[in-house]
Amino acid sequence: MSEDQSSENLPPVGLIAGQGRMPILEAQGMRAAGRKVACVGLAGQYDSALPDYCDFFAPVGLIRIGQWCRRLRKFGADEAVMIGRVRKSRMYDPMAIFRQMPDLRAAKLWYKVLRHDHRSQTLLAGVANEMEACGITMIDSTEYIPEHMADPGCMTDKQPSLKQQADIEFAWPILMRMNELEIGQAIAVKDREVIAVEAMEGTDRMISRAGAICKSGNWLLLKGPDAQKDMRFDVPTIGVKTIENIQKAGGVCVVVAAGKVILADKPEVIQTADRLGISIVGI
Repeated sequence: MSEDQSSENLPPVGLIAGQGRMPILEAQGMRAAGRKVACVGLAGQYDSALPDYCDFFAPVGLIRIGQWCRRLRKFGADEAVMIGRVRKSRMYDPMAIFRQMPDLRAAKLWYKVLRHDHRSQTLLAGVANEMEACGITMIDSTEYIPEHMADPGCMTDKQPSLKQQADIEFAWPILMRMNELEIGQAIAVKDREVIAVEAMEGTDRMISRAGAICKSGNWLLLKGPDAQKDMRFDVPTIGVKTIENIQKAGGVCVVVAAGKVILADKPEVIQTADRLGISIVGI
């Protein structure tokens, strides 16, 4: 920003909002930075409280990319953040095409790219290209929420044991290799053995599966992207619910990529982990 240009003179920042708490935290971060928030909430996904945190708001269809662009441009935005969960498994709903009728931009993206390659990064890069074509630049989704990013080192009172440290050293390279293959961004381990791997079902369901398999508990969850992660989209996130689910399933330690994993409501996440006796470590 130039010296004679204040944030008040800048256009609003666009926010494309999916499920969960993160779009609200993002809107709060934008406003804290002195920016107005122009939000489009994906229908059936966004938190009902979200509009109260935005200067401009409109609901939009889940796969109507052209509508996202038109709304954001009408609000005056020329850049946007996309954040919040959207279950990729909905792509395999046989009735999805009727429930969420795509517009021309989404249909073109599907025909040119996605019918051949359903991988998340392909999907999201394609969306970014379509947004760019209509005048909206997608930016780093963590730019306005630095206080919610994972720190290096142990962030909780409880430290991992020497045995758990050995599991971390064993499993972290496996997780990074999984990322290269675009399999998933989380893994559960115990005694240098892989218990469960995250795929399309998401972290919470993987946690439940790990607990069902490892009834003796004391396992670790590792979560994070590789070093080449495009921080504009699908940044790994853990929240209070994640910590509670891990504790219920017998997990004792969470290991995340420092600076590349979001702790949604970070103070509350750490407080919950301390209360439940779970360590959180940033790598």
